[in-house]
Amino acid sequence: MPDCDVAIIGGGPGGYVAAIRAAQLGLNTVCVEMDKTLGGTCVNVGCIPSKALLTSSEHFEFARLHSAQHGVKLGNVELDLATMLKRKDEVVAQNTKGIEFLFKKNKITWAKGKGTLKRGNVVEVSDADGKSESYKAKNVIIATGSIPVELPFLKFDEERILSNTGALKIPEVPKHLIVIGGGVIGLELGSVWRRLGAKVTIVELFPTILPGNDEEIVKEADKIFRKQGLDIRAGTKVTGGKRDGNKVAVEIEKDGAKETLEADYVLVSVGRKPSINGIDVTALGLALGKRGEIAVNDQMRTNIPNLFAIGDAVGGKLLAHKAEEEGVIAAEVIAGHKVLMEYKSMPSIVYTWPEIATVGLAEHEVKASGKKYKVGKFPFSANGRARSMAETLGFVKFIAGAETDELLGCHIIGANASDLIQEIVLAFEYRGSSEDIGITVHSHPTLGEAVKEAALGVLGRSIHF
Repeated sequence: MPDCDVAIIGGGPGGYVAAIRAAQLGLNTVCVEMDKTLGGTCVNVGCIPSKALLTSSEHFEFARLHSAQHGVKLGNVELDLATMLKRKDEVVAQNTKGIEFLFKKNKITWAKGKGTLKRGNVVEVSDADGKSESYKAKNVIIATGSIPVELPFLKFDEERILSNTGALKIPEVPKHLIVIGGGVIGLELGSVWRRLGAKVTIVELFPTILPGNDEEIVKEADKIFRKQGLDIRAGTKVTGGKRDGNKVAVEIEKDGAKETLEADYVLVSVGRKPSINGIDVTALGLALGKRGEIAVNDQMRTNIPNLFAIGDAVGGKLLAHKAEEEGVIAAEVIAGHKVLMEYKSMPSIVYTWPEIATVGLAEHEVKASGKKYKVGKFPFSANGRARSMAETLGFVKFIAGAETDELLGCHIIGANASDLIQEIVLAFEYRGSSEDIGITVHSHPTLGEAVKEAALGVLGRSIHF
């Protein structure tokens, strides 16, 4: 039985980043992954392929609807879906091969097979041929990710009733796609197929899409997405569903009124739950949280000595970048560094168009805390760069302490919001103020000036609005 300093179960964003950081720190590292490629859900059937399709579908919609206003007349624009899907697969392959290269570069052992954790930090790896090998690890990191939640009456077949995996490879543009769940996954993938010509109906149980987000952002997003053509049914419960051949009937109810929707495809995106595949919780005595997630402290330690857990398996916000940072913390703790995981500055992104990016608290959360606060807002319609790009939808919103001016939250809906949020995340790391951003010189003309102006707005000093 070979020994190692660290064995990581799972090769997704949390697992492979933990492996690389552990190897950088001089630890003999083994990463167990049962899929044919590294990268986990994010790289293979999540973040990366969805962004490839989002980008391609944005190009298609621009060519079809918006290029003429820039003086670019394209005539009859045709969709080549097969090429679009092929490109998506090629982008995924580039990323998975890149991770494999990094494993070789950092001398990380990729144990290909299903990992089972046994007492004493022994990890048994069984491959597809039934052969097995065990590793005796000084430390183990569980990075087994999450799986999509099924509805009992609409179980995934990945043909007509789809999870995110199936929704990334529909071989035709649906005539009607019903999306159950108005969260990030539902809105992103719904937007892809709407741009390509599908009728898309979003059914959300909560009163609004993107539940929990800042209310002004949600209101703006709802208005924009409806105008784009999404049929949004918020405050609506799905009570049943059934596939019949190439059709799926979905029963819904709102305020006592019942209706049956019929579609050729249904995407079920009602959330994800921790996957603890290969971990016998009872036998190990591993402590779990209320939702079945692995309980950890701020060093990613479980209740069992030398056993760590990271990523979706520990719950919280199910974000790839969160998993990556937790993986780095776990590796550095194992190497003896005095570090802690903090979540105050954790950004979240929705890659619709316009994009939505947030960090910190929503206004309703600040209000509920009883803190006195001030708000600054700036619309992209007043930004020169946004006008030149014909991307004037949305705004930047800051929330800061009324007495201290410390940043409490920032919420952006607009073009390139995913990039604009980063300077604010940095400011959060240093407990920055709105004035810190407001007095910082921003290049002109840039979308970033809208961030500066919104920060100045907290102080009542916006120049262009």
